[in-house]
Amino acid sequence: MPEQAPEDRARNFDEVPYGYTPETAIIEANRCMKCKKPGCVAGCPVHVDIPGFISLVQEGRFIEAAHKLKEQNALPAVCGRVCPQEEQCEIKCILGVKGEPVAIGRLERFVADYERASGNIELPELPPKTGKRVAVVGAGPAGLTVAGDLIRLGHEVTVFEALQAPGGVLTYGIPEFRLPKEIVYAEVHFLERMGVEFVMDFVVGRNATVRELMEEEGYDAVFIGSGAGLPSFMGIPGENLVGVYSANEYLTRSNLMKAYLFPKYDTPPIKRSRVAVIGGGNVAMDAARTALRLGGDVTIVYRRAREQMPARAEEIHHAEEEGVKMMLLNNPTRIIGDERHRVIGMECIKMELGEPDSSGRRRPIPVKGSEFILDVDTVIVAIGNKPNPLIPQTMPGLETTRHGTIVVDENTMATAVPGVFAGGDIVSGAATVISAMGQGRIAAKSIHEYLMGPQAAPVEETAAAQEA
Repeated sequence: MPEQAPEDRARNFDEVPYGYTPETAIIEANRCMKCKKPGCVAGCPVHVDIPGFISLVQEGRFIEAAHKLKEQNALPAVCGRVCPQEEQCEIKCILGVKGEPVAIGRLERFVADYERASGNIELPELPPKTGKRVAVVGAGPAGLTVAGDLIRLGHEVTVFEALQAPGGVLTYGIPEFRLPKEIVYAEVHFLERMGVEFVMDFVVGRNATVRELMEEEGYDAVFIGSGAGLPSFMGIPGENLVGVYSANEYLTRSNLMKAYLFPKYDTPPIKRSRVAVIGGGNVAMDAARTALRLGGDVTIVYRRAREQMPARAEEIHHAEEEGVKMMLLNNPTRIIGDERHRVIGMECIKMELGEPDSSGRRRPIPVKGSEFILDVDTVIVAIGNKPNPLIPQTMPGLETTRHGTIVVDENTMATAVPGVFAGGDIVSGAATVISAMGQGRIAAKSIHEYLMGPQAAPVEETAAAQEA
């Protein structure tokens, strides 16, 4: 896929890939072998009819291809950009055995963008109202999926979001150059047109508890999709110094609060000269590439080797192309401040790989006496997130794990509290957008059956009937 040159994109927040043209999309789609038993469908967490939508692309029927996608995927323009297709649907493509698999994600992005640009976005015909009301906590991928499925089944749906804009991690976490916010808001607007109500700046657990939503506000069921937005830190000296950010805070300031447009937006600027990002995942890449675009000299510090980095290969490649440095097999031991408690450096120790640990990766071991000081004025910690405990703390009877995630029946996404369901990162811990959506689809089906009884038609059957 054509994209901006590294030297250009490293200084702007425009989207990096340009996307397919209709001609190149058809050429790519024609590579599909139309397997009798398509492994790509099995590899997709929401089981999109991949051969079906690709066949329509082959015929140039792009709008119909978008409609086919949306039968299972409520956010195709999003998933086409940020989902790890190389680990899910594309890894199952038979062409990938000896060469490049069909670029399913890029085709998904193309047809969703084509539909949006055409303005030909048709609302599905909705069934009569059931009179049932569902509260969805969190406007992230899981919550948006549940809302979209349930509104199509005739239920009234209200989405409660703690932040001032919908989208969850799609809005506050993923940078503009990877996922333009206009795409997220277009998907949300589509749900609003179907009748989903969005309530912003509403913190469930503070403004109202889950129990109060059901007993006082009259909601018949609640879905908790509040994500995993509580950052983890290393617990090393100096993490409270001025200039130390969690990746969540740093990216939220840039993406949602538009600090990169200071002083047009009055969010305090986060531009710095020498930036260290701790971690090796996609969030670390997002933070590093954002800091680079804000004018920083950026180094990623990661305690393992390159092949052990959990980030997508494409994201690592883009970061390096743009000028992000990789300091691998190194681990921070303390952050150093001046008399004004501002960051002026970070002490690191070199690591070497030992025997495999429980994750199957070789365990990093400190090299004695190898400490050194890295000259930095900003440290961004991107070593993972965990769920905010607010909802479980204010909801008696809700079971959680020692990691703070909510315990559910994985077949239904039902919690221990009748009428309360959960999905996404609040259940699985920080994971992918598409896996959160997959859990959202399971939850929507279960909520529908809970509300309407065991004889209720499954979500998939109802959607198919509407299409017919």
